[in-house]
Amino acid sequence: MTTRATPKGPTKDGEKSSADTRFQPGNPGGPGRPVGSRNKATIALDKIADDAGKEILEKMVELAKAGDMRAADMILGRVWPVRKGSPIVLSLPPIKTADDVVAALGAVADAVAAGGITPDEGQAVAGVLEIKRRAIETTDLEARITALEKDRK
Repeated sequence: MTTRATPKGPTKDGEKSSADTRFQPGNPGGPGRPVGSRNKATIALDKIADDAGKEILEKMVELAKAGDMRAADMILGRVWPVRKGSPIVLSLPPIKTADDVVAALGAVADAVAAGGITPDEGQAVAGVLEIKRRAIETTDLEARITALEKDRK
């Protein structure tokens, strides 16, 4: 059996304190960073942007127009950010019951196997199908419970 010792150190006067106050309410570990304060690096970068931002942008555009693909990529990456996900075309059977989800998951697996959609896209669609299955299941259970309660009365 281990016991935890409460640290009690000497006070300013050399006397031992009666309790450790490090974790008392009102002192969650120190005052922390002042509200609204900013990192020194961020302040320095903002100063550079204020002083030379327009000139830097003009130079990047000039380099991009001259054929510098890295400069063009940096500019276009800000104008048209990379899309996260894209629409896919996938033919699924109608889903009315939880059993229909099995057929739909089979269609998803077939599409992944055939290379029609990526495994990540297949996983995303399977996640949506699982949510639909749970919703159908919940609705079915609610109907069954309601019917049982009605028969009981």
